[in-house]
Amino acid sequence: MNLKSLINLAEWLIDRISSLGWLAALLTRLFVGYFFFETGWAKVHDLAGFTQRFQQWGIPYPAFNAALSAYTECVGGILTIAGLGTRVVSVAMIINMAVAVLSVKLKNVAGLDDFVELDEPLYALIYLWLLVDGAGLISVDYLIRSAL
Repeated sequence: MNLKSLINLAEWLIDRISSLGWLAALLTRLFVGYFFFETGWAKVHDLAGFTQRFQQWGIPYPAFNAALSAYTECVGGILTIAGLGTRVVSVAMIINMAVAVLSVKLKNVAGLDDFVELDEPLYALIYLWLLVDGAGLISVDYLIRSAL
């Protein structure tokens, strides 16, 4: 096989992989959406306990902010799964993760190694990707955009 054939094969392979972008978006949305729906659901159903944790962390207006965070995760998770309002949901979820990092998690971070081991920045980056690229072809957002 000559160099030109290898280059053509590589280009063909890259084109095939690139055509699966919708699958990456779908699987990411399903996984992350389910995670946040599940954790949000648990927090919504134990708001007293979640509020108590907010008080311990020194977060102002703990009852309000605990409810806001819990419902953001629960409803945001459902909307992420469906791919509905993905860009708006992404902004809310990024803010939720940023607040978690800045208010709670950063206190235990001694350096870059500790920071990159946190889950919240990774989730924020996933939502940043969804904010920039959107929900993908298999989503309610796509259906609405196609209908308009």
